[in-house]
Amino acid sequence: MMMCSRLRPLLPHLLSQRFMGATASRTVKQPQLFSATLAFEDPSAFRVKSCGELLRALGVFRLCSFPVLVNNCGKLMWITRTLLGRKGFSLLLRPTVYAQFVAGENESEISKSMEKMSLLGLRPMLAVPIEEDLGESTGEKRYDDNMEAMLECVRMSHSNAWSKDPMMQLKITALLSPELCVKLTTLMAQQQYDLSLLVRAMDGEPISFPGLDEKETAHFWCGLQRLNKIAEASVNKVRVLVDAEYTYMNPALSLVTMAMMMKFNKDAVWIWNTYQCYLKESRSLLLEALRLSKREGFCLGVKLVRGAYMDKERKLAENECRVDPVHHSWEDTNDSYNGSLDVMLEVISQKPERYRIIVATHNEESVRRAAKRMEELGIDKDGGSVCFGQLLGMCDHVSLTLAKEGYAVYKSVPYGSVDDTLPYLVRRAQENRTVLQGIRKERDLLRKELKQRLGLSLRGGS
Repeated sequence: MMMCSRLRPLLPHLLSQRFMGATASRTVKQPQLFSATLAFEDPSAFRVKSCGELLRALGVFRLCSFPVLVNNCGKLMWITRTLLGRKGFSLLLRPTVYAQFVAGENESEISKSMEKMSLLGLRPMLAVPIEEDLGESTGEKRYDDNMEAMLECVRMSHSNAWSKDPMMQLKITALLSPELCVKLTTLMAQQQYDLSLLVRAMDGEPISFPGLDEKETAHFWCGLQRLNKIAEASVNKVRVLVDAEYTYMNPALSLVTMAMMMKFNKDAVWIWNTYQCYLKESRSLLLEALRLSKREGFCLGVKLVRGAYMDKERKLAENECRVDPVHHSWEDTNDSYNGSLDVMLEVISQKPERYRIIVATHNEESVRRAAKRMEELGIDKDGGSVCFGQLLGMCDHVSLTLAKEGYAVYKSVPYGSVDDTLPYLVRRAQENRTVLQGIRKERDLLRKELKQRLGLSLRGGS
């Protein structure tokens, strides 16, 4: 992201003045039925779950509380699979970790999970568990197969009555090689890339991309064509949230995503980009995106996360003798997240039809802050411009409480076979180790609900 690097030092100041300082003259409509304070302390939020589901969650969360297990889960699963064989390993994982974090393997299983989620007031955000990192590229045929999987995800999200406003997640490295993304990021530090050039390539026009050789250009063109097909299939049906990944490729991912927004977000937000607030540059990148969307006349969708690649980013920076791109403390990351959240809520309150955000966090304080600010700015709970998101199988006490209060809440829902989802689950576990090891409160609430049920059963049988 981007193409305006020479303006970057000025953007935070200019845009904060433009977007945050113009609220005095605005007429704010009155909010509707907001809860005074969101409380995430009530175990009754879990009453919608069966005893089996409570026991499974307690068992899985207990295992996740041991750092040695989370840090080495990939090796441990590989050893277990080797000892038990594919079938035995699947029998072990399916009723436990897989059932906790994955919706199912086929459409029938996924539908059952999604229908239950819908009854709880939660909305699914399907995630195809496909991604690549450096050294994992598999060729055009594999990328084409991944595109078909994404198109099937669009179809499932749209054709089933799980949600009135369906969303899905997409990782660009499932459709475009990480090596090319890294090269593009390097080139973008030296020269500007015109978004219209990428849009023309999406439209099928043969394009020569500065700095790329013939083979790289052909692959980039094919990747843009794949992304274009997915976007065309999803417009007016399913909102596509593009995930951020590592800093060594994120500028290229954002460049492609902004080009998709430029083409498909003219009148509504169908393509979204992700901003990782644990990065020091996240606020300036968000402000730059706001400026770009205003200048080019497209709508902006933002998935706001703290981020999950902290350990790897810091190690890479140390090994390459670069400045650490990650905020020095948890408090700095919180300030970054909350500040970016405030910026987006301000612009949404002014033009809710042009901007949208999903507050994707397990942090209770950020959720409360967002709800409070929505009330102050008169933003509807379920108006579509602001929604909340958490991972399937985690932070249900927050998700269910929000849904009960009338907010739009999405759960990120991976699906596929045990073999297909295993690499995804391992990566998510390692990226979210601090979250997994800090879910003591959720475990306590689960225990309270289970004890209450057992007490009622014993009293009822006496």
